[in-house]
Amino acid sequence: MLRWFRRRPRAGGSEARRQPSSEDLRHLEHFVQSRRGVEGFVEPRTTVTETTLLLVASDGEWTRRRVPSASFAHDFANKLGIPSYDAQVVGYPQRMREWSRRRAAAEKDILGKPGETSA
Repeated sequence: MLRWFRRRPRAGGSEARRQPSSEDLRHLEHFVQSRRGVEGFVEPRTTVTETTLLLVASDGEWTRRRVPSASFAHDFANKLGIPSYDAQVVGYPQRMREWSRRRAAAEKDILGKPGETSA
């Protein structure tokens, strides 16, 4: 009866977690190298997502990619010479929210102009 709600164990345990692709790591490295004041925020694994590394630049621009573990994320940030924090402990910087808000407003302005249509 309640079989629908049972969780199946992942095959191979933690080894079954997604490893970062070289493309993901290159993206994160490029973000750090091409922006100023970047900080890393390590987001823990949940039932829905794997562990992620969120990078936030000084102007609030951000990017996120999956990583194998929190320790990998902190080591990766250290290798790139940027500070890293546990997001569930320190939260997210206000500049990130403001950047997202500005970007959403700009997209709304572009899509809302008369005579233009969105695809």
